[in-house]
Amino acid sequence: MTLATLIDGKRSAEALRARIAERTATFRDTHGLAPGLAVILVGDDPASAIYVRRKGEQCRAVGMESFPHLLPAETGEAELLALIGRLNRDPAVHGILVQLPLPAHVDTQRVLAAVEPAKDVDGFHIVNAGRLALGEPALTPCTPRGCIMMLRETLGSLRGRRALVIGRSTIVGRPMAQLLLIEDCTVTIAHRHSRELPDLCRAAEIVVVAVGIPELIRGDWIRPGAVVIDVGINRVPDPTRPGATRIVGDVAFEDARTVAGAITPVPGGVGPMTIACLLQNTLDAAEAATRHTGGASTHRHEDTLVY
Repeated sequence: MTLATLIDGKRSAEALRARIAERTATFRDTHGLAPGLAVILVGDDPASAIYVRRKGEQCRAVGMESFPHLLPAETGEAELLALIGRLNRDPAVHGILVQLPLPAHVDTQRVLAAVEPAKDVDGFHIVNAGRLALGEPALTPCTPRGCIMMLRETLGSLRGRRALVIGRSTIVGRPMAQLLLIEDCTVTIAHRHSRELPDLCRAAEIVVVAVGIPELIRGDWIRPGAVVIDVGINRVPDPTRPGATRIVGDVAFEDARTVAGAITPVPGGVGPMTIACLLQNTLDAAEAATRHTGGASTHRHEDTLVY
């Protein structure tokens, strides 16, 4: 039995960070300052705190500046908006990321909309979403951007391929579909309520799954030789260790790898590329700021999504 090639997100992220470090060094030498990323965390959620710390470590590792803002859970919306306003005006800050979720008393959409689009390294602002939908230069959500990079590395040109995106969130599913369209794929969008989902999967050469349902996609749904990108991260009981848990994706990995041509593991697939693409977006934003374009990078580069 031939098993699918594993798409190693850790290795891809390491290579991307190395390229980012080279470009960051050039940026620092040219402009006398480093690209700067400000991360705002409201509350003391342990998982979010670890994630924010990891982002800071990776920023510093590639030569960028990290500006963490750790705020108590009771921080008011007005105070948070005031902080974002100051960061929008700070020339040392090229990217602003608001760690989600925010406390219930804060209007998440109002906060995200307050971030200057040119510093919106999450790609969540309506201006960047609109630019992406129109195929214009935009800061793109990090996870879909990482997925596209891994697909390019695996398949080369994506032109003309049948792609299925399972999931319709504004963070992954919808921007993923738009990026695939820009790559000239024939794209279908499905979700947990879609009828005949197995048949849709069997018709696709590329399957990207981001629905948050453990092992929803079965191995016999996959077209032989297809490339499967599993964005899901789900914690479920570990049947081999009573009381313990394990992490699985939205795809039944062991079954799917006997059919697919290539597949991302969970963990170790999409996750590492998400943070690496956050660094890439920060660098793009910094380069754009120095050219006074007010938007994402407008030069063509192998790591820059420009259309």
